[in-house]
Amino acid sequence: MPIKSRAVVIPRRNVVELRTVQVTEPRAGDVLIRTAYTSISAGTERMLLDGRLPQPQLLFPVVPGYETVGQVIQVGKKAPKDLLGQWVYIGGARCFQGVNPAWGGQSEFISAEAERVIPLGTINPSDGVILALAATALHGINVANIRPTDRVLVLGQGIVGQLAARLARLAGASFVAVADRVAVRLAHSQADQVVDINRELLDEAISDANINVLIEATGSMTALSGALPLLANHGRVLLLGYYDTMNLPYAPLFMREAQILIAREWQFGPDGDLPRVRDMLASGELDVRGLLTHRVPLDRIQAAYRLAFEDPACLKVVVEWPQPVTEG
Repeated sequence: MPIKSRAVVIPRRNVVELRTVQVTEPRAGDVLIRTAYTSISAGTERMLLDGRLPQPQLLFPVVPGYETVGQVIQVGKKAPKDLLGQWVYIGGARCFQGVNPAWGGQSEFISAEAERVIPLGTINPSDGVILALAATALHGINVANIRPTDRVLVLGQGIVGQLAARLARLAGASFVAVADRVAVRLAHSQADQVVDINRELLDEAISDANINVLIEATGSMTALSGALPLLANHGRVLLLGYYDTMNLPYAPLFMREAQILIAREWQFGPDGDLPRVRDMLASGELDVRGLLTHRVPLDRIQAAYRLAFEDPACLKVVVEWPQPVTEG
């Protein structure tokens, strides 16, 4: 029998609602998760709300989200029994009747294949919502192939830029600089040099212009274009944002024989990026303290979306889902 579940639903452009949806019952190899925490992707979900995502994601009504943490409350006959009761991360699921998932993570209950969940172990459960973007940033750092002598510049200190700067240092970069125009974001940055471009010009602030890896995490071609003269010969440009079109001056890329690298999302599998960043968080190697800046209850979901999209001080919002009251 289908399971009734409260979910965040986008029925049409620029509208967010809470609705009751039908979730399919777990199959033999599935688990059922009760959601405790979700988050909002300021990039992907903004494009979804604006109607700018390609099909099939853009088939309204949709359940958005791919940053979900909850507890496993049921396991199928063929699913690992030790998952029962565990806190896990799940990147959405296609488990709904009559509504499209894009990507289906903002739901009170989620039915998904057991192999897709990532047990959180010793991680604080609410911190688990950061796994998706941390894994995305880690995949990008791996694509950029950071070397011990590399000088790295990260444009943008939203959540992905914050994580990319930390992971570049962990990958062995000799120097990491970050740049943004929002001072409250820069206050959270961990880097050798922090540049507020409202106060100083980027090309003047970076005294040694030989940047080997330029990481674009603003989503702005204009920001990237202005930083290209800082590239060293044979420099790499890593695109960690999403862009409707690419429009870059060719001359600085040509003169430096630069490479443009594109990282889509994390690498899947038991040895993929999600379990790797989970282990980095658990050990304390990857420090994300202060990056989950806001917490909002589910019944204020519209306010949570406004916060994520409009407040530059919001690096990551945690949406708190109501939990059953336990007696005792």
